[in-house]
Amino acid sequence: MHLFKKNQKQEKAERHKETLPESIAGIASVLVVGLFILTFIVQHFEIPSRSMEKTLLVGDHVFVDRLTPEGKSGWLLPYREIHRGDTAVFLAPAEPGVYLVKRIVGVPGDRLRLHGGMVYLNGVKQSEPYVVERDGKFDAYRDEFPATLSYGYGQLSPSWTATLEQSIQNDEIVIPPGHYFAMGDNRDNSYDSRYWGFVPRENIIGRPLVIFWSLDVPEDNGEPKPMAERFAAFVHITTRFFGITRWNRLFRLVH
Repeated sequence: MHLFKKNQKQEKAERHKETLPESIAGIASVLVVGLFILTFIVQHFEIPSRSMEKTLLVGDHVFVDRLTPEGKSGWLLPYREIHRGDTAVFLAPAEPGVYLVKRIVGVPGDRLRLHGGMVYLNGVKQSEPYVVERDGKFDAYRDEFPATLSYGYGQLSPSWTATLEQSIQNDEIVIPPGHYFAMGDNRDNSYDSRYWGFVPRENIIGRPLVIFWSLDVPEDNGEPKPMAERFAAFVHITTRFFGITRWNRLFRLVH
């Protein structure tokens, strides 16, 4: 009995105690893994506009899967191609360095048109339950795209006009290989492929996976703000952080 107690004490005494350098190394390894994941697998984006309501709201912070759209398979996020209906983050074709988030409505080879604001793909009217209810106003170019192209002149990016004209067949637009057609869920208030064109495959960064935080903040119009205004916005967020957090949106999956 005494021998057993002695062995227990010896075992405790011989148990390895972690040194300070070992503790630091352990913390560093966790940080490195986290940094790797945030750099190469997922990326953080903040939603600045209302174009994807109600799927994504202004002030939603999302993690975007950077891995699978690039064709890099992994056990964590298996590779799959971009599909119709996917929400995607991509570099704006008409504005270098600007990131956009929209829904992929058409894929290469699709024939697409809008009638009464509703999407028709390959002659079939689409069911889109995620689209925000219409605003009740009629816009010839927006709602009857691309049949009413003449109403769009002056609204389109310069490089898109010629490409659009060449892509129309029988009042439908034909999406070329390696390109996609993207639109916002807030269809009547979205500056999207109707106005700036196809999204090249190489521009697509990834798919939003989950809303990890959401703040009730004003829409960002993208224009540079004076330092005083930016400081005031920072103070507002930091002092009212918990009050303006949309707790019911945390960890919501993006579809």
